[in-house]
Amino acid sequence: MAQKPSIPKGTRDFGPAEMAGRNYIFDTVKTVFRKYGYAPIETPSMENLSTLLGKYGDEGDKLLFKILNSGDAFGGIAPGELANSPSLSLKVCEKGLRYDLTVPFARFVVQHQNELAFPFKRYQIQPVWRADRPQKGRYREFYQCDVDVIGSTSMLNELELVQIVDEVFGKFGINVCLKINNRKILAGLAEAVGHSDKLVDITVAIDKIDKIGIEAVKEELSSKGIDKDAIDRIEPVLAMKGSDAEKLALMRSILAESEIGLKGIDELSELFEMISAAGVSCGVEIDLSLARGLNYYTGAIFEVKALDFEIGSICGGGRYDDLTGIFGLAGMSGVGISFGADRIYDVLKGLGKFPDEAVSGTEVLFANMGRKESVYLIPAAAALRKCGMNVEIYPEKTKLKKQFDYADRKSVKYLVIAGEDEMNSGTLNIKELSSGEQSVVKINDIVSFFSKKN
Repeated sequence: MAQKPSIPKGTRDFGPAEMAGRNYIFDTVKTVFRKYGYAPIETPSMENLSTLLGKYGDEGDKLLFKILNSGDAFGGIAPGELANSPSLSLKVCEKGLRYDLTVPFARFVVQHQNELAFPFKRYQIQPVWRADRPQKGRYREFYQCDVDVIGSTSMLNELELVQIVDEVFGKFGINVCLKINNRKILAGLAEAVGHSDKLVDITVAIDKIDKIGIEAVKEELSSKGIDKDAIDRIEPVLAMKGSDAEKLALMRSILAESEIGLKGIDELSELFEMISAAGVSCGVEIDLSLARGLNYYTGAIFEVKALDFEIGSICGGGRYDDLTGIFGLAGMSGVGISFGADRIYDVLKGLGKFPDEAVSGTEVLFANMGRKESVYLIPAAAALRKCGMNVEIYPEKTKLKKQFDYADRKSVKYLVIAGEDEMNSGTLNIKELSSGEQSVVKINDIVSFFSKKN
């Protein structure tokens, strides 16, 4: 019995139509990234497991796809070690699929530091993998479009990321809200409630607020040893309303005794002053419940949500002060943001925002009426291709209905037919398939005919 073809859960095949849409996304973000001076790099799909472990927190480490060593991976493993899964995995798996593009980027910077000009600005568009539970908008394999600058602490870099978000989603025609917070404010809050040692637990729990709600977040905080009085003081901060200026003023009073908290407020104030001067058109707001669960963030953090389509965040990032220090290069602050191509695709498709030209395939199909007719059509097809049009000649002589059906399945706009009569008169019969309108055009005028159409 033949094996039924399948792919792993959380992964997808992409046909021509989907790839056209995805390439539209990639091409758009690349154009904007380059405008701000970012250059492309790529890193391997797999990294040494030691590079990845410990960078994303305990929950992130659990989502790493580990790669079994080649050969006899279990050779020399004692029977007693088989029962200890974490210890065993480290012995039989030396490599893992990358979880994100930021940690491999930090590794790249340290490894190639003598070849780079700092501040180093790069963009990277590649897939990442997470052993997560697949659900709508959440996949085990997905593409990220990252843009980062490393080697500078200037808030102008944060501003550039805001401007890039504004421009990218403006080009896509997606209404978004960009939420901003600062991890220093969260560190100050942890300090103010007497749990500075629980910052990671607090941020990991807060990061789930949109998914599980405030009550479940409070339960998780309690389970991590955070007392009720501290939780009661954290809760109103997460639900804080008012203008950005009012939120900052209130937090300044709450964190009056926290040096790191006040520094975070000063950084946010500076950034919002720059955003105001830049004339950013998308919605931007301070969200003090925004935490970003990854351990390496230390300053400004960002998250973007679509306003007209129900889905999780479609873009996010932040500043990391010493991610390269893990690999031996201390004091190299960086900041970046990642566009989730797969979720952006879902939003564009759901809102009908893909432009026709972005997802169009073959525009003109030349029907095949025989060998002589095909030879007659070849120069016309070549002329259209030279002008940038997408053109096919149907490869076999067959019934015209079959060729019409082929054109219909591929959403071809025009079918061009040339039989003996057209050859004798030096013309072409052009049919616009959506309207049924037919035109007889001199073969030498085909380029001008389509130039007027477009």
